[in-house]
Amino acid sequence: MTDKRRALITGITGQDGSYLAELLLDNGYDVCGVVRRSSTETFERIMDFKSRLTLVQADLTDQVSMIDVLSEIRPHEVYNLAAQSFVPTSWKQPILTGDVTALGVTRVLEAIRVVDKGIRFYQASSSEMFGHAQETPQTERTQFYPRSPYGVAKVYGHWITVNYRESYGLFAVSGILFNHESPRRGLEFVTRKVTHAAARIKMGLESEVRLGNLKSKRDWGFAKDYVRAMWLMLQQDTPDDYVISSDETHTVGEMCEIAFDHLGLKWQDHVRVAPEFYRPAEVHLLLGCSAKAREKLGWQPEVSFEQLVKLMADADLARVQRQIKNESA
Repeated sequence: MTDKRRALITGITGQDGSYLAELLLDNGYDVCGVVRRSSTETFERIMDFKSRLTLVQADLTDQVSMIDVLSEIRPHEVYNLAAQSFVPTSWKQPILTGDVTALGVTRVLEAIRVVDKGIRFYQASSSEMFGHAQETPQTERTQFYPRSPYGVAKVYGHWITVNYRESYGLFAVSGILFNHESPRRGLEFVTRKVTHAAARIKMGLESEVRLGNLKSKRDWGFAKDYVRAMWLMLQQDTPDDYVISSDETHTVGEMCEIAFDHLGLKWQDHVRVAPEFYRPAEVHLLLGCSAKAREKLGWQPEVSFEQLVKLMADADLARVQRQIKNESA
C-alpha cells in the first residue's frame, strides 16, 4: 500500500458510492470498494473510472469477510453506503432489510473495533428515520418516528453508530441525508421513474406513467452535492452527526411538471395515479434543516431542485435517444 489516504466504500456501485469514489479519487485517495459475490455484477455507474479502483469481495451479512477486508486494505476511512435501500421492498423483505441495513452496520463497526479503532467511519443515515415527522423542519434533535421497515433499520444503524462512538471512542459519524437524486439513480425510484418516462414519452415509446401519491412532499437534492458532505464529516476534529438537506420541499406533482415541461410535454396528459403504488404507511412531509452542516462543515448544495430535475430529464432523453439509435443500427 502507498502512503496516500485510503478509503473503503461499501455500496460503491450504487449512486452515492460512485459519486463518492469520484470525489475521493479527485482528492488523491486510494479508493477500495466492497462488492458482493454474485452471478451478475453491475459496474455501470463506476465503469468510467473502474480501472483506478480496487474492488474486493465481502458482504455486510458476513462478519468474517468484513474483518478480513479491513485487515487487508487497512483503510483510513470507511464509508458504509451499502443497504437494502428501496423503501417499498423493505415491506416485502423486512428480514433481509434488517439484516443488511441494520445489523450490517454493527458488523462493520465491530470489524473496525477489532482491526483498528483509528479508522474513521461514516454511516449513511436517512431522513426516512423521521417518517411521521414530529416537527418541521427536521434537525439533528428531532425525534425519530420511522414508517417503514427500511426506516426502522436505519434508526438502528444510526444509534449503533452513536453507541460505538460513545462506548469505544471511535471516530464514527452519521449523515442524516434527505432525498438525493441524480441521473445515476435507479429506475425504481420515483425521480428516475418520472424523468425516464418523460423521455420515453417524448420519443414516442410510451404514452403514460403510473405513479403513487402525487401530493407526497420531499426535500430533494443532488447526490453529487451530498457525497461532498459525507467526506467533510470525516475531515473534522471531532465526530458528530449532521442533517444534509436542501431545506426546501416539493411534491411529486411538482417534479412531474418540471420534467415534462422541460421536454415540451404537458404532464397531466401522461401521468396517472395508481393506488397500488401507495405505501402501507405513507410519509407525507419531510423537510430538513441543514444549518448545522452549513455552519460547521461549510457545506451547501450547489444544484437546485429545478436544475436537478432538468439535469435528470436531459440525461434520460440522451439515453433513450442512444438506445433508439443503437436498435436501428
